[in-house]
Amino acid sequence: MQTNNLGYPRIGSQRQLKKACEAYWSGKSSIDALQQTGKNIRIANWQLQKDVGIDLIPSNDFSFYDQVLDMTLSVGAIPGRYQPLKDEQFPEPDIYFAMARGFQKDGHDLTAMEMTKWFDTNYHYIVPEFTSDQSFHYYSKKIISEFLEAKSHGIATKPVLIGPVTYLLLGKAKDAGFDKLALIEKLLPVYKAILQELEASGAGWIQVDEPFLAMDLDEKTKSVYQKVYDDLKGSFPNLKFLLTTYFDGLKDNIELALSLPVSGLHLDLMRGPEQPDLVLAKLPSEMILSLGVIDGRNIWKNDFANSLKTIDHFRKTIGEDRLFIAPSCSLLHTPYDLALETKLSPEIKDWMAFSRQKLDELFTLKQLATDRPIENALLKYEENKKAIASRKTSTQIHDRQVADRIESLTGSDFTRKSPFSRRKRIQQDHLNLPVYPTTTIGSFPQTKEIRRLRAKYKKSEITHAEYEKEIEKATVNVLKVQEDIGLDMLVHGEFERNDMVEYFGEQLRGFAFTWNGWVQSYGSRCVKPPVIFGDVSRPKPMTVRWSAFAQSQTKQIVKGMLTGPVTILQWSFVRDDQQRSATCMQIALAIRDEVADLEKAGIKAIQVDEPALREGLPLRNAGWQHYLDWAVKSFRAATSGVDDGTQIHTHMCYSEFNDIIESIADLDADVITIECSRSQMELLDAFGDFNYPNEIGPGVYDIHSPRVPSNQEMVKLLQKARKVISEDQLWVNPDCGLKTRGWGETMQALREMVNAAKAMRNSVAEID
Repeated sequence: MQTNNLGYPRIGSQRQLKKACEAYWSGKSSIDALQQTGKNIRIANWQLQKDVGIDLIPSNDFSFYDQVLDMTLSVGAIPGRYQPLKDEQFPEPDIYFAMARGFQKDGHDLTAMEMTKWFDTNYHYIVPEFTSDQSFHYYSKKIISEFLEAKSHGIATKPVLIGPVTYLLLGKAKDAGFDKLALIEKLLPVYKAILQELEASGAGWIQVDEPFLAMDLDEKTKSVYQKVYDDLKGSFPNLKFLLTTYFDGLKDNIELALSLPVSGLHLDLMRGPEQPDLVLAKLPSEMILSLGVIDGRNIWKNDFANSLKTIDHFRKTIGEDRLFIAPSCSLLHTPYDLALETKLSPEIKDWMAFSRQKLDELFTLKQLATDRPIENALLKYEENKKAIASRKTSTQIHDRQVADRIESLTGSDFTRKSPFSRRKRIQQDHLNLPVYPTTTIGSFPQTKEIRRLRAKYKKSEITHAEYEKEIEKATVNVLKVQEDIGLDMLVHGEFERNDMVEYFGEQLRGFAFTWNGWVQSYGSRCVKPPVIFGDVSRPKPMTVRWSAFAQSQTKQIVKGMLTGPVTILQWSFVRDDQQRSATCMQIALAIRDEVADLEKAGIKAIQVDEPALREGLPLRNAGWQHYLDWAVKSFRAATSGVDDGTQIHTHMCYSEFNDIIESIADLDADVITIECSRSQMELLDAFGDFNYPNEIGPGVYDIHSPRVPSNQEMVKLLQKARKVISEDQLWVNPDCGLKTRGWGETMQALREMVNAAKAMRNSVAEID
């Protein structure tokens, strides 16, 4: 029996990668310095896994930005707009980062590639772009170089590749009328070239990630899978392919997966606990199974007793020599090391395991899953039992008042007082906004000075009064900036907030917080998810102080800014001892109380962001409606207690809306703002086709790129939007919050945006 790790956090124990990337992007460090940081992280990760006792250690799980973008560069699927950079012999990293972030210098103005969520996680990947005449060629040698790098340090690794079918399915067809899977004939030769070089370099096991096998597949896609893996096995009979699936069970794809000529198959037994007997009944006699018994998506300790039952069932059926023990998925989605947490409650900390501890759990399970486990392993087993029992019996978990409140809810708690058509008239009278009203999504640039101020306050280096005085100054300044630029509905800038979820978690009961529990969201963007360990409630107002202060400083409308219950749930590490829907409703009622207090404080527009609504969808369609029912119900519980004149906004980003548009309409938000610029307004088609009744703000510029678009470019996007949405429904705004941008580019972009809105208003006046 061997231990198998699928991937390890790439940001470094102290977010070294984030700092190195941002220093390079800003011109403060060299490409050599960036490359050295990457090398240091890789070597440290490999050595750590070797020292722990992991048998199958991954390589090519490291990335400077995103593993899908890495694969795009490896197979040479570089969109044509970046050809000038290749022609001018820009370094490979600059082409790579241009694809991820856009490029606007040296006479070039190149837009970034689209970005969307990696299945049902909060990790974002860069979407491959495919055309009908797409070609592929072996371009980046990253996969080989990292395998050889590990080998040079005495560590034999298992290279990780995104499977060819999944890679194509992750991409987007840029031309109408062609099937992107038809590109497999052109793509496979490049994969073979990579595999040939890996084989020549001494690789044995190859981890091939095919998470689409956990999705609903049509017969055509299944036949492509069969053809691809027959071809690869025929071409490389000596390579051992570990077909890796995760985020759900195989379900009706079990027969397909087991029929593919691979040496091993990885199963996510956390998301698909029903799989053991179904797989064992049809398992080929030589196939090895990798058992994902440790949760790669959450931070709770593994229950050794339960995992050992599962392992023992497989061991007695097929023998331990055909078993790997593994996390359910890559550990990319969990923080680096629990040992770095020195301020967590000892009781709660004893319930947790971060990536470093999950490696130890793997090794201990391997030691325990024998007929004669060693004494040290048995001691760890007893410690584990105590921790699991402690969590089940802790008095910190349950709050009877929370349960009673949920039981007392009635239908009226989930419905606005009047339909939108009536609310719209009332809100128009109250708010007096022009056609094409302009606003932002919420946050403004979080400078080093603001972050330093918050850090000093947390460390008690300044008093509460001193801290609030500085936040007031920043708020007044950002209000003046917005007024000068000409925005119609203002925001307070959120300078008091570290993160849109963590900030709320810190003020709610039932949450715990880490100091170093960072995980990657995209590129250099790291988030520190709070931990929901118990029943959730709101002991006091969370945002009223700053929203009310901001409104007192201007005659214009200032939006109150809240994060919605589904997003707080999705972007936290969630308790696993009750249904997620129950936890979500608890959060919803806490947000409902905050919405009510904002309204009482005179806030006339309140934004409740739900960027993670689609992210929470189960991978299989069969589970969608159940999820959408409770997700929509939670949002409505949070927002339905206000008067008709209070305008409820929400925001969603990087999601396909076509297949959930009815549920989005059921949210009954007065205004929804969505990401649209990277897709050139394509995402708006769903709202037009559905005849969406409420108001919409399609993002007109991409805030995830430092590139500043012209107002003419934004006008073109708004003209596209106008073709599918009535102008009396349209708002004008960026794609997302401006927290990660610099002040110079932000002010320039917002001025261009306001000018675009004015141009659209002028066109209306001319028609009139």
